[in-house]
Amino acid sequence: MGVTTGAVWGRAEQQDYRSRVRGTLLGVAVGDALGGPADTLSLAEIRAAYGGAGLLDLAPGHGRRGSVTHHTQLTLFTVDGLIRAQVRRDTGAWHPPTDLHRAYLRWAATQRDWGPDERRAEDGWLAREEWLYARRDPTRALLTGFGDRTMGTPESPKNPDEMGPEAVARSAPFGLLVGWEPQLVVQLAVECAAQTHGHPVACLSAGAYAVIVHGLARGDSLDGAVQRALALLTARPGHQPVCDALQHALGAVRQGMPTPARVEELAGDGTADGLLAASVYCALVGEDVRHGLCLAVNQSGPSAAAGALTGGLLGALHGETALPPAWLAELEGRPTLLELADDFAMEMTQGPALHGPSGASPGWLARYPRA
Repeated sequence: MGVTTGAVWGRAEQQDYRSRVRGTLLGVAVGDALGGPADTLSLAEIRAAYGGAGLLDLAPGHGRRGSVTHHTQLTLFTVDGLIRAQVRRDTGAWHPPTDLHRAYLRWAATQRDWGPDERRAEDGWLAREEWLYARRDPTRALLTGFGDRTMGTPESPKNPDEMGPEAVARSAPFGLLVGWEPQLVVQLAVECAAQTHGHPVACLSAGAYAVIVHGLARGDSLDGAVQRALALLTARPGHQPVCDALQHALGAVRQGMPTPARVEELAGDGTADGLLAASVYCALVGEDVRHGLCLAVNQSGPSAAAGALTGGLLGALHGETALPPAWLAELEGRPTLLELADDFAMEMTQGPALHGPSGASPGWLARYPRA
């Protein structure tokens, strides 16, 4: 990976950035929680279960309201891996995809083990959060992609025919690297997507989503961020389906009142490019965050992924205070999400005060070991 551009962090800039980081992670989680109970249901089944207007509030899933799925779990480990990459940079080792892969293997352990193993000092604090040791319907591509220690790469990807949206749904944190050049954000998201979802449509959708979040976190409009993503994608082989999907989403905004039928048309058969298009559309046409999220999940495709993707966009665009407070109050894992978001924001804005080649905060290295 190349050298990143620097950012100037005054107090107001730090506060705005932290709000967008919190908004992104909480937005992913609350959209995931809203859509999770409807994930396997058709629109007709959603309406039969939750009323003619569809799913408009958190519903019970996995034994409680506000429970999250593997999309949120993996998003948390993406953040953990990015912080660890920054900390390891002091040692001269600088290959973020490898650090992200190690983080995802820590997630994979939560899907196998009964609970945290205190003997693994290199795990850091996130892998010791007991609530994460719950299997929340991970797909086969995720379990096989992280089923051994071999890391998939764009040249030799895992599951090369896999086009599902799961790699996209864990990619919002890449966009929060606001000091990075956009093309590097795309590249990192693509490389990390190839670890489980090797088809170019899935990898490039992850890159597009990450760089759209990146634009929003830097203060761009959603339309402007999508246009930048389109410009960056056109140089990459296999970009046409993803670019077409994004153009379709932009065009659909001008086609009258939003309806579940239009969201379903954009989502298509639930592949990564379709879910990316549907989430962009819902974020663009939603009257507010709640409306945008409800639009995203009330359709026959993967509702949890659609909610997570839309929530990440709206959270990055508006910050945490725009999210529905009643939903946040019931959100599973909210203390962990907030703690990790604040750690990430602190690392990205004040990292040199926490660690460097000549010394480091022992507390920080206990949370994010260099191992």
